[in-house]
Amino acid sequence: MKNVLALGLAAVLGGVAAVPAQAQDTPPLARPTARPAAPAAEPPARSAAPTTQPRPLAAPSDEQSYRRETVFGINFNTQGGLIGGVNVRSSRVLDERRLWFWSLEGVFFKNPKEETVTSAYTGGSWTLYKTNYAFALRPSIGIQRILFRKAAEAGVQVNGLLSAGPSIGLLMPYHVSYDQTWARRGSGGPSQNDVIVNEQYDPTIPNYSDYIVDRAPFFSGISKTKIVPGVHLRGGLSFEYGRYRDAVAGAEVGFLVEAYTQRLVTFSPPAAPDLTLLNKQFLPSVYLTLYLGHRN
Repeated sequence: MKNVLALGLAAVLGGVAAVPAQAQDTPPLARPTARPAAPAAEPPARSAAPTTQPRPLAAPSDEQSYRRETVFGINFNTQGGLIGGVNVRSSRVLDERRLWFWSLEGVFFKNPKEETVTSAYTGGSWTLYKTNYAFALRPSIGIQRILFRKAAEAGVQVNGLLSAGPSIGLLMPYHVSYDQTWARRGSGGPSQNDVIVNEQYDPTIPNYSDYIVDRAPFFSGISKTKIVPGVHLRGGLSFEYGRYRDAVAGAEVGFLVEAYTQRLVTFSPPAAPDLTLLNKQFLPSVYLTLYLGHRN
């Protein structure tokens, strides 16, 4: 009996002891662990567009603002009188520094020995011992180079010029009003009924100047004009000033050498030992030209 009770008690105690052991063998329920918060997503980087700043437009220069230039000038030279002549020049731009041009110049020659006299009877005047007027037409082509450029609307621009071409010499007879009646009479003075003719001055006739009453009209001898061909070469510097792009004004100084196929006879005094000393074939000169013009 005692053995039965002991076995039953042992069975009960063994069941009680097994319960905690089983509990220990069963792992405890895992607590949910909080996951670390993901970092906030950054917005996608935009591709950087090229940020090139627009370049400022350069101020238009002279060579950009015009292609042609035309100027008109008055010439003063050492072979002429108070005003030597006139000219026109037309230029075309080749590049930012060079222009080519054509020009036409007309000049008047004056012999340094010429002397003006006045009639005591009529008050008329003429040039003593002058036989011809001498002129020259000079067509030429050349190149112009800008040496120092001026600002767009101020300052002074310096150009170098070189040109060449033919020279067309013109000898037009110098006519005077000669009193033939007075010359035949040989005394007294001119009268209203005298025969007066316009003819070329002839200093080879004795006492011819004594019976001249006046200078004849300028173009009275134009029908007997003679042409004398020649050539010329010119080099100079021009100093240009202009407040506006389309206007040009300035001065040109330089030298010119010119040669003709024969002497330009304009002065013929009767007692001259050698007319070649007074009338030249080779005519170098220094010149000054004042000009105005426009561009387009």
